[in-house]
Amino acid sequence: MAGLYFDEFFEGQTFDHELRKTLTESDNMLFSTMTLNPQPLHIDRHFAEQTEWGKPLMNSMLTLGLVIGVSVGETTLGTTIGNLGMKETNFPHPVFQGDTIRATTEVVAVRASRSKPDRGIVDFLHKGYNQDDVLVCQCLRQAMMRRRPLQEDV
Repeated sequence: MAGLYFDEFFEGQTFDHELRKTLTESDNMLFSTMTLNPQPLHIDRHFAEQTEWGKPLMNSMLTLGLVIGVSVGETTLGTTIGNLGMKETNFPHPVFQGDTIRATTEVVAVRASRSKPDRGIVDFLHKGYNQDDVLVCQCLRQAMMRRRPLQEDV
């Protein structure tokens, strides 16, 4: 698997993810309608033009999903048991159609499970930036991660 096992993470470890995405109007419309979010700030250009932004905002859940999703290939692909939670999520700067998002991940805590020796908990700090290196999204996420399987002596 491309993802790392619990035993391979350490506090202070950082990832500057290579994968980036330029967000489109289609991305915003599809995500907003798929999640049944009728917010006119996302799906109604004429409404959004009358707001302080002057144009539609990207759905913040799309931004969050992208920032975390970009990290999966280098961190948790095939090695995570599941997300335990997300907190301290914020969006300090708006994201608009045409913005290109890149992400970084920092491991801020690693602790073995007290009750199950085959796993541990990793706290990730995900950050998303636009093409001008402006922070647009930040989230502290906890994931339950598999330990590397023991190799049997043959």
